[in-house]
Amino acid sequence: MSSLWPELEQFLGEVQKPARYIGCEDGMLIPDHRPDKAAWLLVYPDTYEVGLPNQGLQILYEILNERPDAVAERSYAPWTDLAAVLRREGLPLFSLDTHRAAGDFDVLAFNLSAELVYTNLLECLDLAGVPLHAADRGADDPLVLVGGHCAYNPEPIADFVDAAVLGDGEEVVSEINELVAAWKRAGRIDRPGLLADLAGIEGVYVPGLYEATWHDDGTLASVAPNHPAAPAEVPKRTVADLADWPYPRQQLVPLTEVVHDRLNVEVFRGCTRGCRFCQAGMITRPVRERPAEQVRTMVADGLRRTGYDEVALTSLSTADFSGIEEVVADTVSDDACGQVSVSLPSLRVDAFTVGIAGQIQRARRTGLTFAPEAGTWRMRQVINKLIREEDLYGAVESAFSNGWRRVKLYFLTGLPTETDEDTLGIVELAKNCVEIGRRHHKGASVTVSVGGFVPKPFTPFQWFGQNTEAELRRKVGLLRDAARKARGVQLKWHDPRASVVEGLLSRGDRRLGAVVEDVWRNGGVFQEWSEHFDLDLWLSALERAGLTLEDLVYRHRREDEALPWDHLSAGLHKDFLWQDWRDALAEVGLEDCRWTPCYDCGACTGYGIEHVVASAVPPAGGSQGTGQELATGGEVPVKLLVGAGGREAGS
Repeated sequence: MSSLWPELEQFLGEVQKPARYIGCEDGMLIPDHRPDKAAWLLVYPDTYEVGLPNQGLQILYEILNERPDAVAERSYAPWTDLAAVLRREGLPLFSLDTHRAAGDFDVLAFNLSAELVYTNLLECLDLAGVPLHAADRGADDPLVLVGGHCAYNPEPIADFVDAAVLGDGEEVVSEINELVAAWKRAGRIDRPGLLADLAGIEGVYVPGLYEATWHDDGTLASVAPNHPAAPAEVPKRTVADLADWPYPRQQLVPLTEVVHDRLNVEVFRGCTRGCRFCQAGMITRPVRERPAEQVRTMVADGLRRTGYDEVALTSLSTADFSGIEEVVADTVSDDACGQVSVSLPSLRVDAFTVGIAGQIQRARRTGLTFAPEAGTWRMRQVINKLIREEDLYGAVESAFSNGWRRVKLYFLTGLPTETDEDTLGIVELAKNCVEIGRRHHKGASVTVSVGGFVPKPFTPFQWFGQNTEAELRRKVGLLRDAARKARGVQLKWHDPRASVVEGLLSRGDRRLGAVVEDVWRNGGVFQEWSEHFDLDLWLSALERAGLTLEDLVYRHRREDEALPWDHLSAGLHKDFLWQDWRDALAEVGLEDCRWTPCYDCGACTGYGIEHVVASAVPPAGGSQGTGQELATGGEVPVKLLVGAGGREAGS
């Protein structure tokens, strides 16, 4: 394998941002390619500035390069200008680290964190010179793997991938590598045998070993194995102890601006809150905390090595981390790292305390985003985001009284059972928050960010018929009119058209493979970018495939109906999710299982993990009250907390 850099360099003057394609970052590894090592190209199918901060890709990059039988490099989707140059000059997609051709690697592994990048997956395969369809690949072609949250329903892209990995990648990537390295040493002659062996690894799904069938009415009948090596149900992989995986040890420091240009340290995975709209919280159960001392070490070492003056403590609900105030205090007071600001990207309003606010404001203030998600208490009971108005107002009071002048509130619209009163409650909450802020600062303001709700697999709302584009636009119009009359309230919203396509791809079946390919062949790349998104491409492709949004997106699904992901498992009992869906319609909330008996969601089954109820007394007023006790953390004597989960959607 040789570097393509001499050929590439002469054309970089023709593109907008040449720094996207240079590499040479602090922390970059120069792998030693050898015939006895499996060569991985880890691809994030979006631009460099979006993909480089992705922690999952960086973690696997380090783990693989530490192995004696593997090498790993990175690649990102080239922007349309460079893609045109590559096609014009007959040059392939390349790695960023050594600028090798993508087709020279044994594995192309894609991180799929959003459905709208599916056409970019095809763009990257085509630029790499790899056949789009898995069935057309031979011994000389790389394996195409996918992982990330979208891998929990890879059926819309099943035709294009050789295997999908469900769950945590730290352990399974090495098991896959052992098989790939052996296959390579044997001359890469038995690709079907390799795929059958991969299907025997826990957490690895090989779509080609399954067949989908449909009823006459167009509803899915089943996705069932057609090969003896394929299990009837593919379980996810779960890393039990984050302390065993203190990665990334050498976070990449970009040469150009990226979207999250700071040190990122993951403090825990999962969430016990049980928000019903939240796929991330559901599929990442059980909760696993990183030891506080390890967090301190990773922060201190990372800041010293990278030179960053900002660190983000990441998780699905960072203020719930045991000892969060102490960790923040230690970080901002570490003289060896200079003045450091701390960002908590995922903040629950009922766990944000005066103590946390006080620690954060000691250094440069970063933005504060809270996610009430819904505008009324009734609606928050439906979605199980059990946050009362006083919780929100208390958090906002803490922020403004500690010097912040602006806060951001994140909401969803189009939720199950939502009324116009619920929708308008969003602006009402924001107005009240502005009034609180202006008791402290004359120019205090609140930015409201609204996203259209998209039902996701493995959540209680997976049976819900998504709001139509027209209905989402109508609700955004209600909010826009109300916000114009609200002093100090700024409104931003996600494009309802994009929400519809996201819904189509998140819960679709294999028939959507033809739709994704059709959109790509008609120029539909970078569909997650507003300047390139084109709903008409998707509607035309659906029509040519004989499919409709009404059947695939807008209708409610029945309890006895087969779902495209029923043969995959996120560790959750389907009957638990159905009962939680019924509870949502009845406006019944479930308390945080950290403080209650087990709900038997299934998350702990098969992992050798027993449900643990923390021995601390829950906060006054219930387990989701002020959050003061949760934030101080000293009374939670367990590292592994299991149960329901939820994502802070505004993070």
